[in-house]
Amino acid sequence: MLRRLHPEQPAAFAFTPANLAWAQGQITKYPDGRQASAIIPLLWRAQEQEGWLSKPAIEHVADMLGMPYIRALEVATFYFMFQLQPVGSVAHIQICGTTSCMICGAGELIAVCKERIAPEPHVLSADGKFSWEEVECLGACANAPMAQIGKDYYEDLTAARLAEILDGLAAGRVPVPGPQAGRYASEPAAGLTSLKEFESGRTQYNASVQRAADLRDTVRRIDGTEVPLLTPWLGRAAPATPARGRPTEPKPARGLPADETGVTVQEARAVAKGRPAAARPAPADEAPAEVSGRGKKPRALKAPRKGIADDLKLIKGVGPKLEALLHRLGFFHFDQVAGWTEAELAWVDDNLEGFKGRASRERWIEQARLLAAGGETEHSRRVKRGEGPET
Repeated sequence: MLRRLHPEQPAAFAFTPANLAWAQGQITKYPDGRQASAIIPLLWRAQEQEGWLSKPAIEHVADMLGMPYIRALEVATFYFMFQLQPVGSVAHIQICGTTSCMICGAGELIAVCKERIAPEPHVLSADGKFSWEEVECLGACANAPMAQIGKDYYEDLTAARLAEILDGLAAGRVPVPGPQAGRYASEPAAGLTSLKEFESGRTQYNASVQRAADLRDTVRRIDGTEVPLLTPWLGRAAPATPARGRPTEPKPARGLPADETGVTVQEARAVAKGRPAAARPAPADEAPAEVSGRGKKPRALKAPRKGIADDLKLIKGVGPKLEALLHRLGFFHFDQVAGWTEAELAWVDDNLEGFKGRASRERWIEQARLLAAGGETEHSRRVKRGEGPET
């Protein structure tokens, strides 16, 4: 399908201050010279702010990332998630028209959109509140026919129910997403046939629907006023809000290696209490900790123990240059890296010359815990086979 920019374009685009801070934070995920890797999240944020992606917005993002305009245009026109024309101020309706939904009545839903919104897709309704399009499979085949409106799925739809949803949205009401015909999730339409013991203790709606209903933001676009996790990879994340008063706790897969899930359940619990699981007692020849810039400098060694350093290049993201830098900073062994706290990780991230943020992005601590315990990661196995790192 040929995708072109809309013939009518605004004069200019600029991120709001909150969205600009978020966008600048996203760019810090990537090393110098690789800022273009942030193109998709920044384009998406621009679309969330304006509702659609205009030519000035695409060019503004390209300027932020030091990219030629044509490269940003290539991304924006390739991915159908980007709307290249104005959309409804209240909602853009995406009707799934692929096999399961088509068989179950997607045509009737499209007919409602043609009658209530506009005869053709990507055309605004007379009041400017709505627009619609037919899309390919959205992956909710068990609940066909369905539509995506805003952030959420509306499943088990009928023509009458879709019309009711449109009326509610037009009147300013916030609809409840999820199944629209009485189902809790995607269990058999006639009711559960197994796991019935869990039916009595469940929430009013299934998990994603419950969250959407609680927040009442199903069609509200992200606008930067949320409490943002601007740069969690640099240690400046906003505090998490525990669900229902319970403290948050990491929930990785039990017993799987760190390079697959981050940490095991036991290690996660230890970290959550501020006690890194694989940290060893500080040797006597370690230099005292100090505060330098952001975060807290980890305890360092003047030289490797017994004159033999661990091969830090077995950690993904560490090459000869970074290994030499880590040695200059006093880090020679896996257990040193494994024992870093969040504040210490932030200090390391801030002091990796030319590679800021890499320790967080590549999860050095989790890799080092596994290596310190004598285990292997997929990366370390590749390095031992002679497929060494580049940096």
